[in-house]
Amino acid sequence: MQKRFVTIWFRHLLTDWLSLRRPELRDIPFVIVIKDHGRQLITASNSLAETEGIVPGMLAADARAIIPSLEIIDDIPGKGNKLLKGLGEWCIRYTPLIAVDPPNGVILDITGCAHLWGGEREYLREIVTRLRSKGYDVRAAMADTIGGAWAVSRYGKVKPIIESKGHSDALLSLPPAALRLELQVLERLQKLGFRTISSFMSIPRSVLRRRFGALLLQRLDQALGNEEEPIQSLLPVEPYQERLASMEPIRTATGIEIALRTLLEMLCKRLHQEGKGVRTAIFKGYRIDGKVVQMDIGTNLASHTVQHLYKLFELKISTLEPALGIELFVLEAPKVEDIPPQQEALWAGKPGLEDVTLAELLDRLAGKVGPDKIHRYLPDEHYWPERSVRISSSIKDKPSIRWRSDKPRPVQLLARPEQIEVTAPIPDYPPMLFRYKEKVHHVKKADGPERIEREWWLESGQHRDYYYVEDQNGQRYWLFRSGHYNGDGSNEWFIHGFFA
Repeated sequence: MQKRFVTIWFRHLLTDWLSLRRPELRDIPFVIVIKDHGRQLITASNSLAETEGIVPGMLAADARAIIPSLEIIDDIPGKGNKLLKGLGEWCIRYTPLIAVDPPNGVILDITGCAHLWGGEREYLREIVTRLRSKGYDVRAAMADTIGGAWAVSRYGKVKPIIESKGHSDALLSLPPAALRLELQVLERLQKLGFRTISSFMSIPRSVLRRRFGALLLQRLDQALGNEEEPIQSLLPVEPYQERLASMEPIRTATGIEIALRTLLEMLCKRLHQEGKGVRTAIFKGYRIDGKVVQMDIGTNLASHTVQHLYKLFELKISTLEPALGIELFVLEAPKVEDIPPQQEALWAGKPGLEDVTLAELLDRLAGKVGPDKIHRYLPDEHYWPERSVRISSSIKDKPSIRWRSDKPRPVQLLARPEQIEVTAPIPDYPPMLFRYKEKVHHVKKADGPERIEREWWLESGQHRDYYYVEDQNGQRYWLFRSGHYNGDGSNEWFIHGFFA
């Protein structure tokens, strides 16, 4: 596919922004200045001041001689770059590949995007019209190369859209400054009488390199498409992303649902072909007021099933506020995983962790109660109870060891043992009763002790003697005494878990 680029030139970026913030400046000439060795140097002028011949680089004192009533405003350091970044992020609705071009430009890689707006002419008109409606004086051009589009947007006088393969002819009549050359090179070209690019394009390259340096040849090659010019995207582009532009702003839940299902079908078709599935997905809506609303989901197993993923998103559609309308929908899958091919069962097998329906059930539950409410635990290779269980991050994780079944272990293990008051015969008999959270439990059945030593290679401390007890209500607990019985009644007892 032939590459296509759009460059946008904000002719009065800072002054337009100030006029939007301070409407009283719209009808008067004003400039922005910086202090330079005790002087005020103009860095930007609005259109009214520019028509009187006041341009960046002039001294404020000289400008005041031309327009005595000229308004002078101090520059805000870094504001221009911040504005460009914000405008670039706004342009993300037109293409995912955006780069800022300081001090007053934005570059868009629009390859494969223009047809979503009905063609290149309508696409460019939409961008320019929207930016001008926001109060910015802009010029834009479209070409096969960044250099070609940049040159035409700044110096072109005929048409802003250069047909594919036509950028060479479009450059011939433009001045050398259209090639983004350094000031010293431009002055040298002017002294030698080179007023247009066509006047030196046919000169041997070795001569141009010797007289004007390698940058001239590089810029010429970039503009002609002989050398690729990389851009640094303002926002990272997810490798699995689908976009859907709407001809009219979408404000209804039904419209959002249709857009979501359409994007899911597009994304899942691609993932299915590549043998992959979604683990996390983000659905974004770009509103006409410039704000972005979004919702995200996660899955326990990689999935490219449209219906399942749609149900997960469906739980959150009510949280997506369209306001005045959404004009662009984007579906991203920042995390995907391979889906191993599965043999179709000829008869009903035993359900397990590999069962897709189990993963889909967990996904739906997580969507309702939150992913932090569902956990899966696996045995770990430790004797000490607090370290004998670990939380699994995926349903596909396999345990390194078997669950211990030779000794009883509680279904719920407290993260930290809680101290209790105990009445117990001496020295190693189980408790007769214990008090936990101001409630007295009389022990009817008990078993133990089971001694568990600390893992001396990890930490030092006393061992524990555990007892498995049942109270008068049939509830079962895991209690322990810390250390050996010392005979003075100072032993500490703790509750550590609850059995089913």
